[in-house]
Amino acid sequence: MPHTQQEFSVRLQWGVEAARQLSRQADSCVVVDVLSFSTCVDVACGNGVVVLPYRVKDDGAEDFAASRQALLAGKRSRTQPSLSPASMQRLAFGTRLVLPSPNGAAVSLASESARTIAGCLRNASVVANYLNDLGGSALLIAAGERNPDGSLRFAYEDFIGAGAIIHNLAGTKSPEALAAEAAFVLARNDLERQLSQGLSAGELVERGFPEDVTLAAQHDVSRCVPLLRDGEYRPV
Repeated sequence: MPHTQQEFSVRLQWGVEAARQLSRQADSCVVVDVLSFSTCVDVACGNGVVVLPYRVKDDGAEDFAASRQALLAGKRSRTQPSLSPASMQRLAFGTRLVLPSPNGAAVSLASESARTIAGCLRNASVVANYLNDLGGSALLIAAGERNPDGSLRFAYEDFIGAGAIIHNLAGTKSPEALAAEAAFVLARNDLERQLSQGLSAGELVERGFPEDVTLAAQHDVSRCVPLLRDGEYRPV
């Protein structure tokens, strides 16, 4: 089991296994998947869309979406609902969307905390303020990326995104949390360039989605706190 960091009220861990093993020990769990699940959830919920996380798009995804009277996101696209934050801007108010993701959605569904929130750079301060008002402990889980063999890969953008939230959180902070905060402070005056030089953003730019990096790098432009309730992300 990962070190629990129980002696600190603000903690940082990585990936689905941390959510499964440690989220129940925190009053709140913040899922940070900057490229792109958490950013998609922020943009969508901020526009009145309900987001239903789904671990991966498998044979059961269409039936699940139909049972929830929701659209099913497809492959990354600018024009159709997908893990592209840009595509979330085109959804109508009141849309229900099933959003498969092997990282952020999987962490969301694995969380057993009393509250699970989607956090990113866009809503970093408002999420922190919400948690400060609630009090109690907060576990931030950086979702990370996947290597070809399925193993967890460090994601710089999630480290920075977690640090942006941690920067405004009150309470005692674990060494891991302090390190993420310090990384954010170093990067905050040039976030888009910093993110674009990371591996995940580089992959998106090569695939022709630079606007997704631009949207994800925007800091404190959102007032939305997406809270997971009954398997659905809605604004608080």
